[in-house]
Amino acid sequence: MDPVAVHAFQEKIFAFYRDNGREFPWRRTRDRYAVMVSEIMLQQTQADRVVPRFLQWMECFPDPHTLASASLREVLQLWSGLGYNARGQRLQLAAATIVERHGGMVPGDPETLLTLPGIGPYTSRSIPVFADNLDVAAVDTNIRRVLIHELGLPEGIAPAELRSVAERVLPRGRSRAWHNALMDYGALELTSRRTGIAPTTKQSPFKGSRRWYRGCLLRELLAAGCLPMAGIEERYADCPYGIRTIVESLVSDGLAGFSGQGRFVGIVGDRGPEEA
Repeated sequence: MDPVAVHAFQEKIFAFYRDNGREFPWRRTRDRYAVMVSEIMLQQTQADRVVPRFLQWMECFPDPHTLASASLREVLQLWSGLGYNARGQRLQLAAATIVERHGGMVPGDPETLLTLPGIGPYTSRSIPVFADNLDVAAVDTNIRRVLIHELGLPEGIAPAELRSVAERVLPRGRSRAWHNALMDYGALELTSRRTGIAPTTKQSPFKGSRRWYRGCLLRELLAAGCLPMAGIEERYADCPYGIRTIVESLVSDGLAGFSGQGRFVGIVGDRGPEEA
């Protein structure tokens, strides 16, 4: 790639960031655990919605030890409203793994981070980028759109090839600021609507979806505790997927469990009615 063109691209992005950069609480910390929490919360959730939940979470669970020792009910109650409740559960499982295998310290190596529950290729790189200023490329939806638009890349470029391009245009020693700048440029300036560049995945309508029914039922369980299966089936008789399959999905994901010979459903770790 032409070094002059790369430098001009970098200057353009940094200039926009100097004038329009957003402020978020997770950008003011270098703590890997706090960055990990924010990165998992930000998966498929808008940043403005994450801010209050991030602050509440860090107050209640300030480190991996505190999170690992909490009940699943406490975790899900604090996560409720962020969507994809299994993310909160996996974050707790990651904290438990960090305590057991890494002395309570979040690893800084992308390959090691990939071994933690709920950590994928992007997050394994974004954590050390934002916590440690590590010179590796992390490509999310916004960054992908900026690179494709500004560098004239084909929209169907393979993820591995795109990451290779991202590595080549990364200004060494400024990884943290560079990724924040790219994200803000994509979120505020080069939006999907403005560029016509669609994300690689598209969410289906939420209301009435399986995920919507899961969320409704999980909120009921968090509010009321253990519920009779017969009552659940009566209240959700109109569920087009069959409410029992929704319950079974929560059970298979480790979020809920049966008790009383399958007559009751509750959050994992809660006592069933026969134990109360």
